[in-house]
Amino acid sequence: MVNLLPMATQSLLWQTTLNENAKSDEERAKILANPGFGKFFTDHMVDVCWSENGGWHRPRVQPYGPISIQPSAAVLHYAQEVFEGLKAYRHADGSIWGFRPEQNAARMQRSARRLALPELPTEYFLDSIKRLISVDAAWVPDLAETSLYLRPFMWAKEAFLGVRAAAKVNYNVIASPAGAYFSGGVEPVSIWLSTNFTRAGRGGMGAAKTGGNYASSLLPQQEAYENGCAQVLFLDGQEGTYIEELGGMNLVLVTKDNKLITPDSESILEGITLDSILKLGRDRGYTVEQRPITIEEWREGAASGEIVEAFACGTAAVVVPISDIKSAAFGIWMPEPSDERVSLSLRQELTDIQYGHAEDRHGWMTRLDA
Repeated sequence: MVNLLPMATQSLLWQTTLNENAKSDEERAKILANPGFGKFFTDHMVDVCWSENGGWHRPRVQPYGPISIQPSAAVLHYAQEVFEGLKAYRHADGSIWGFRPEQNAARMQRSARRLALPELPTEYFLDSIKRLISVDAAWVPDLAETSLYLRPFMWAKEAFLGVRAAAKVNYNVIASPAGAYFSGGVEPVSIWLSTNFTRAGRGGMGAAKTGGNYASSLLPQQEAYENGCAQVLFLDGQEGTYIEELGGMNLVLVTKDNKLITPDSESILEGITLDSILKLGRDRGYTVEQRPITIEEWREGAASGEIVEAFACGTAAVVVPISDIKSAAFGIWMPEPSDERVSLSLRQELTDIQYGHAEDRHGWMTRLDA
C-alpha cells in the first residue's frame, strides 16, 4: 500500500510505502521481550538518493528488505561509506524521544566530508528519523534500559571502478530494538592494550565514523577475547605512546582530586556520550581535561593512587567501568573504589535524562513522535 505524504522538507517530498508483511503484534511483542542487540529489525527503512546533478531526492519510507546494488558499486571497492548510531527512548507517558540527534547529524556531516561524500543537512537527518519512527513507533520497547537503536548510513552506489568520489550516493536508516546492555548489572571489564596494531594514523580517518575504522579493530579485538578481555585499547599510530580510544568507545580517567581526563587526538572519534558525560561532570564541579595522555601516565597514576577510576563510554553501553588493562608486557590494575563509582553515578544521571526520569536541564532531548 502506497501512502503519499505531501509534506515537504524544503525540496523533499516524502513517499511512504507500508509493509504488507509487517510483524503481527504478537510476533513483535515476543521480539521486544528479549531483543538482544542488532539481531532484529523493524518493518520499515528510509531510502534517499543523492546525485551530483540532482542533489538529495526521492526520499522514501519503505518496507525493510534487501538493497539492490551493482557489483561495481564504489562502496564495495573503495569503502566510501559512513554511518551513525543513536537511540529512541520511550518515556513513561508513551512518548518517544531522541538524545541529542542533531549532534549525530553534525558528526555524520563531518564524517561525510572526510570520505568525500555529500553532507546530509541536519533537517533532512532529523526528518528521516522522525518519519521512520512514525511508522515503526510500536517497535520502541518500554522495559527498563531498552531502546530502539537507529542506524543511519550513507554509501557510494555509483557503478564505476575509477578511483574518485562517487557521483551517486544512497542514504538509509534502519532500526533495531535493543535490550538492556548489561542483563546482570554493570560490572567492571578488563581491557586489552594492543601494541601490534593501531586504529588510525595522523591525517587518516580516525575522527570519521566509517566502517573501515571498525574493520581495522576486529583482529585486535579477537586478540583481546583470546586474553580474556572485553575490549581493545589502541595507542597512537606514530609513537605508540599516547592513549587513543577503544575499538568502539571513548575513554575517561578519574583522579583523586576530582578531574575527568580524556585523551585528545585528531584521530579519535568525537563521542556524543563522552561529551555529555563530561558536561555532567562539570555540573558536579569536576575539572575536565581533554589532552594527550601517555599509557605510562595512566600506569604510574594507578600505581600511586593519583588515578582512582577509569571507564569507557559510548552509545550502546553508555558507561562501562574498567577494572584493569592487560598487555603482553605489563598490566594496570585499578583500585576498588571506597564509595560509589563516579562512572556509575554519571551513567545513572545520564540514563535518567534519556528515559525522562530526570530534568533535561541542557535541552538534550528531542521528541521524535510529534
